[in-house]
Amino acid sequence: MREPRDGASKPSKSASSATSFPLILDIDDFKGDFSFDALFGNLVSELLPSFKLEDAETEGGDSMQSGHLRAPSDMSKYSSQVIVSPLFPEVEKLLSLFKDSCKELLELRKQIDGTLYNLKKDVSVQDSKHRKTLFELEKGVDGLFDSFARLDSRISSVGQTAAKIGDHLQSADSQRETASQTIELIKYLMEFNSSPGDLMELSPLFSDDSRVAEAASIAQKLRSFAEEDIGRHGIPVPSAMGNATASRGLEVAVANLQEYCNELENRLLSRFDAASQKRELTTMAECAKILSQFNRGTSAMQHYVATRPMFIDVEIMNADTKLVIGDQAAQSSPNNVARGLSSLYKEITDTVRKEAATVTAVFPTPSEVMSILVQRVLEQRITALLDKLLEKPSLVNLPSMEEGGLLLYLRMLAVAYEKTRELASDLHAVGCGDLDVEGLTESLFSSHKDEYPEYEQASLTQLYKVKMEELRAENQQISDSGTIGRSKGASVVSSQQQISVTVVTEFVRWNEEAISRCILFASQPAILATYVKAVFTCLLDQVSQYIADGLERARDSLTEAANLRERFVLGTSVTRRVAAAAASAAEAAAAAGESSFRSFMIAVQRSGSSVAIIQQYFTNSISRLLLPVDGAHAAACEEMATALSSAEAAAYKGLQQCIETVMAEVERLLSAEQKATDYRSPDDAIVPDHRATSACTRVVAYLSRVLESAFTALEGLNKQAFLTELGNRLHKVLLNHWQKYTFNPSGGLRLKRDITEYGEYLRSFNAPSVDEKFELLGIMANVFIVAPESLSSLFEGTPSIRKDAQRFIQLRDDYKAAKLASKLSSLWS
Repeated sequence: MREPRDGASKPSKSASSATSFPLILDIDDFKGDFSFDALFGNLVSELLPSFKLEDAETEGGDSMQSGHLRAPSDMSKYSSQVIVSPLFPEVEKLLSLFKDSCKELLELRKQIDGTLYNLKKDVSVQDSKHRKTLFELEKGVDGLFDSFARLDSRISSVGQTAAKIGDHLQSADSQRETASQTIELIKYLMEFNSSPGDLMELSPLFSDDSRVAEAASIAQKLRSFAEEDIGRHGIPVPSAMGNATASRGLEVAVANLQEYCNELENRLLSRFDAASQKRELTTMAECAKILSQFNRGTSAMQHYVATRPMFIDVEIMNADTKLVIGDQAAQSSPNNVARGLSSLYKEITDTVRKEAATVTAVFPTPSEVMSILVQRVLEQRITALLDKLLEKPSLVNLPSMEEGGLLLYLRMLAVAYEKTRELASDLHAVGCGDLDVEGLTESLFSSHKDEYPEYEQASLTQLYKVKMEELRAENQQISDSGTIGRSKGASVVSSQQQISVTVVTEFVRWNEEAISRCILFASQPAILATYVKAVFTCLLDQVSQYIADGLERARDSLTEAANLRERFVLGTSVTRRVAAAAASAAEAAAAAGESSFRSFMIAVQRSGSSVAIIQQYFTNSISRLLLPVDGAHAAACEEMATALSSAEAAAYKGLQQCIETVMAEVERLLSAEQKATDYRSPDDAIVPDHRATSACTRVVAYLSRVLESAFTALEGLNKQAFLTELGNRLHKVLLNHWQKYTFNPSGGLRLKRDITEYGEYLRSFNAPSVDEKFELLGIMANVFIVAPESLSSLFEGTPSIRKDAQRFIQLRDDYKAAKLASKLSSLWS
């Protein structure tokens, strides 16, 4: 806000009362940080007393400098009047001031609105001009792009035309060059077609040694063209020189070119050989490059390989044989041969590696040369060595074991095959082009591998036969050196005649070695499974045969002991001397039976150990090789069970004979030791003897002694079945034995003691059925102890023993006197 200057104020803006102060509101008052409070304060600061007093204190009566309003010159006079005036005397002035201010504000707003309208109009005009200018620029740019497109199209067209012109020029030049070369070739062809066998009138090109490469190239082109022409016309190439009918075509040219090419090839080969002897690799490479135009250089490659010392030097070949086999074939062994092959194959690999360096430096296609070289090494040098090393024996007339047998051949074959495969791998690493070196190596052994399973089976059979002959010879030697005389009735089975786990382990070791060769020779899982099954079947046959034979030998001793017992069975009327001799012989037979029993149990134990070895070997080594082939594992398991069934049958029969042997001796002891007075003492009123009878003591002692080997030899269900059968047989024998005697009460007590003794021993059998039978025997023994009137009460709780009890009651010494038959008739009915 500011005061009007020089009468510049408009009448409309000063229409206030005479005492008011005209105000001018400037547009600048509303710019910047506008505050209504500040504007209002500036308007009323000169009219309100509070504002005036504050100004007087701060400014000393000067006019306000902070706002745009200024007081007139007579302010001091007016100020004194205000101080003494009443409160708010300027209300009228303020109202007039506010009215003027409102008019000022309306006027300012009109000015601002007019200004804004003019600006908007100017902006609209300028925007229209700007849009028009942009439209014209866009049209110009579009025209410029069209010009650029036409220019690019023109440039592309010119470029294509230039390229076509260049192609035509290149084609024309190529045709010119071809025509020139064709003219030259026709000229040379006419020279070769002039007369048969005449190569003296040829151009200097074909005789200049410095232009051999060019001459070879031209000769090959001429030869190809001439042969193609003859082929089109169906004219056969003349087979002999001297055909003068050259006018018919190019037959003479073909013949002359063939002769020239042969001559040139031989000349290059001679130069190649001369350079090879001097180790001039550059000259060799030049010759090889030129010779590559003749049959792709095959003649040069084959010639180079054929002239290597390892293929033509006889001393080298003899040295190979001497290194591997030695001076004498009898001295060769698989280990020595393996060392010799390793040394020889290392030498061959080193030689081939050196040749590879030369071949790479000389030949344009070294891989093809290396293929020929490696193939020649395997087919000539290695084959010659293998033919001497591996002489295939006949399966009809087998070589003796003194000569190594079939096993030596198989070991040599395995060593040679393994080492040769290692050589093939080393040669492949050195480089052999596209040659299938592994397949070629397999073909070297194909004749041996075709019949390999038959040889492996024949070898195992031969080893088994030789081993059995050795064992028989040892047994015969021991038998001849002296054993217990047969005349004394002894039957002794020596340890050499027994089944040996060591021998079975040796069978397994042979089989393991054969299986390792099967793994080496078999390339497919199915083939390996076939090999393994055949070899494992040999082991099953050998072990089952060996165990069955061993068990049969042990059974023979049991049979012989049984024959000895039957031989000395006497009648009733014999002299005392004869009876004594018979008793002595019976003792000897019993000793033989006990010895044969122990021998058979040892045989059974070793048979079980042998079968366990076979089963463990099958689990650890064989099954994993059969599992990849469907059905192979199950078939092998079934075959194993079938093969061992013969041994199981022999073991079963032998165990039955063992039971018969034990029972026969028990019967003999009972018959010899049991006395009638043991169960019917004449002094029955005296205190009874509670000891077991002598016969019982002897029988229990015998069983404890003889069955010790059975407890050790048998296991599991076999042991349980054997002891249960033995206990049942003993129960039956004792029942039959006691039927021969009569019993008084004291004898019944002693019988009960015997039954207790037998029962306590038989508990070690862990056979519940046997224990139950002897418990019932103990109950039945009470029939000899109780009074006659108490007999019926004994069977109230155990009716199952009434039948046996009826027979026992008849053995009471008072059976008839007490008329027990009639008294107990109601019990039996």
